[in-house]
Amino acid sequence: MARLDTPGASVAVVEGGELAWAKGYGVRQAGEPDPVTSETRFLAGSISKPVAALGVLRLVEQGVLALNTDINSYLRSWKMPPIGDWQPELTLRQLLSHSAGLTVHGFPGYPAGRGLPTTAQILDGELPANTDPVRVTIVPGTQFRYSGGGTTIVQQVLEDVTGTPFAALMRELVLDPLGMHDSTYEQP
Repeated sequence: MARLDTPGASVAVVEGGELAWAKGYGVRQAGEPDPVTSETRFLAGSISKPVAALGVLRLVEQGVLALNTDINSYLRSWKMPPIGDWQPELTLRQLLSHSAGLTVHGFPGYPAGRGLPTTAQILDGELPANTDPVRVTIVPGTQFRYSGGGTTIVQQVLEDVTGTPFAALMRELVLDPLGMHDSTYEQP
């Protein structure tokens, strides 16, 4: 862990679908005494994307969303802006497959205790967001370009369509049905 400048980690072994062994190593934060335990929660980062995609597919299954519909028809609190005279049309299929031609590869996170930006502030690159705006720079559907920004748009679509905060919606659609009671999309 020292070689990788990692203050702490947790390791778990699953056998036959059951937890066989788990142990924490190190501390939760460099310079702090709180140890990592087998119960310590870590940010999932990009592995949360397929879980969010499952939430989208549950709503597609229910007839609430369609994968090939322009997302601007779903969005209420934010819209994908035009580029000059051209209004890009993006679909959930493109957002989920990283083929929407969007910017913003990933997000660096925010220090604990500081205010978090709204989803719209993140999408528009407005303070306190710490990334550029999420915008189309490649014709949608023509090539792969990984974009965490696209997943943020998916989050906004889900919230606008259902009227439910994203974390609560993921709990209802995905986490609870799968028995993932120790997982959350809530911000720590």
